[in-house]
Amino acid sequence: MARQQRDYDDIPGTFVFDQERSRQGFGINMFCMSLMQDENRKAFKANEAEYLKKFNLTPEQTEAVLKRDYNRMLELGGNIYFTAKLGATDGHSFRHLAAVMTGSTQEDYADMMLAGGRSVEGNRSKSGGFEKSAGVGAAAKPATRKANRQKAKPKAKARAKQARSRRG
Repeated sequence: MARQQRDYDDIPGTFVFDQERSRQGFGINMFCMSLMQDENRKAFKANEAEYLKKFNLTPEQTEAVLKRDYNRMLELGGNIYFTAKLGATDGHSFRHLAAVMTGSTQEDYADMMLAGGRSVEGNRSKSGGFEKSAGVGAAAKPATRKANRQKAKPKAKARAKQARSRRG
């Protein structure tokens, strides 16, 4: 059965994990959750295609897992927090996965997030149905974003140092 279109499907660069995607991705998410147990990780790594047969995956989901196509897994109902367990099984950090999924380097991804995330301009709608905003959330100019990144790095380091000192 084809997925019913929703208003939020027009948001570029993301797949909203709603009730319908949850049902669609049940098998892929249960597979990913199984990777929390060491014996399951070993069995999966020994024969990935055979291990996946234990779960009710569509051929498209199986292909996405085997190719480590994380964006496709999300489109097919995978939950980001569950699919991250597959990345961890492969020895990757969440930062690595996010960079791969956004087509950037880990450093560029981290800089973008420290600077406040992705600009909303050009990222409001696939169809172009939303007008530019001059108010809250309006995009900063590239020079401003670069300056914000430079300011954010020392602040982030200071927060991390403060958190370490509180722990003892």
